[in-house]
Amino acid sequence: MEADKIKDSIKRAAQDLFRKFGYHKTSVNEIAKKAKIAKATIYKYFDSKEAVLHILLMDYIKASVDDLVQSNTPDIDEEAYLNNLIMKTCRLSYTVCNEFIGWDFIRESTNSQDFLKNLSNELEEMLMASFIQLPGIRKHETYHQRLRFLIKCSKSIVFSFAFTSVSDSDVRKNFVSFQKEILPYLVKAAIAV
Repeated sequence: MEADKIKDSIKRAAQDLFRKFGYHKTSVNEIAKKAKIAKATIYKYFDSKEAVLHILLMDYIKASVDDLVQSNTPDIDEEAYLNNLIMKTCRLSYTVCNEFIGWDFIRESTNSQDFLKNLSNELEEMLMASFIQLPGIRKHETYHQRLRFLIKCSKSIVFSFAFTSVSDSDVRKNFVSFQKEILPYLVKAAIAV
């Protein structure tokens, strides 16, 4: 197999296993077995299981962010557009944690906080880079700083209630509360002239 095919095989195997069993309960041996390669081959292409997870998440997030920004065109008013985009991004962040990583790992692992912080920062950068390329978006630095503040606040709030929620219904209630009671004020502050 050539290098790209091997890497794709590793990523597909890891993605299937992470979704079925969670990151914490999936071993490198299981990934190698599912990918039909030797365990050492994984380490030839990835430094660790965490590196495999990281590339999977970045691929998923990049495709999702591009789709969110492009499919959510700003032909509606700016406030509604930002509300919609931020909620979709928050749901994306939650989906990433829920489907790929698993809440047990996030709550129990000492490395997970740093991992999620780095991932969250990369998501923020991708979102900002995609967002400021859109036609019709104001191009001055102050506006970009306000958008970054909106994104930072939103992701901090979403991650905090995701970490403290006990059940999926708690998460849904928190999303609704965030959308109705907090986000409108954050968006108004971001677009104020």
